[in-house]
Amino acid sequence: MGEADDSLTSERVVFVTVGTTCFDSLVRAVDTQDVKEALFKKGYTHLVIQMGRGTYIPSKSSGEDGSICVDYFTFSSSIAEFLKSASLVISHAGSGSIFETLRLRKPLIVVVNEDLMDNHQSELAEELAERKHLFCARPQTLYETISTMDLDSVVAYEAGDATPVANFINRFLGFTDE
Repeated sequence: MGEADDSLTSERVVFVTVGTTCFDSLVRAVDTQDVKEALFKKGYTHLVIQMGRGTYIPSKSSGEDGSICVDYFTFSSSIAEFLKSASLVISHAGSGSIFETLRLRKPLIVVVNEDLMDNHQSELAEELAERKHLFCARPQTLYETISTMDLDSVVAYEAGDATPVANFINRFLGFTDE
């Protein structure tokens, strides 16, 4: 019985990161009542938003009114601890953020910034979503993605072993005799 009580009071944190960029449309999207309610219905208790260089200021909430608790900050020297403690990560489409989150085996929604020119990041996010390693959204589809996501459908990402390729290149360039 104690376990059930503990699970009811345990924190389930959603960490949102935009990296060092300005991605106000993502911050605005997670700050909507619909998205916050969808996260709360999925059992998340806290929403922590790293807003980067953005100018849009989300609304804080203590969660005392029976809703999700919301807090935000601009930058941190390291987001590693936020990623480790997260139950769900919502991220911009930067490859560093994506692969760090996947390496930690955290459920991930990647939101593509359509305001970027030559947005090659969307290709990475869409390919990994097609392989079922993460969910891919746009700011305007974030609510729908959260509402319909099935975390049981996610396939763990296994990083490839680059050693054979590195060994081949080293042999080709004459750095080893093997």
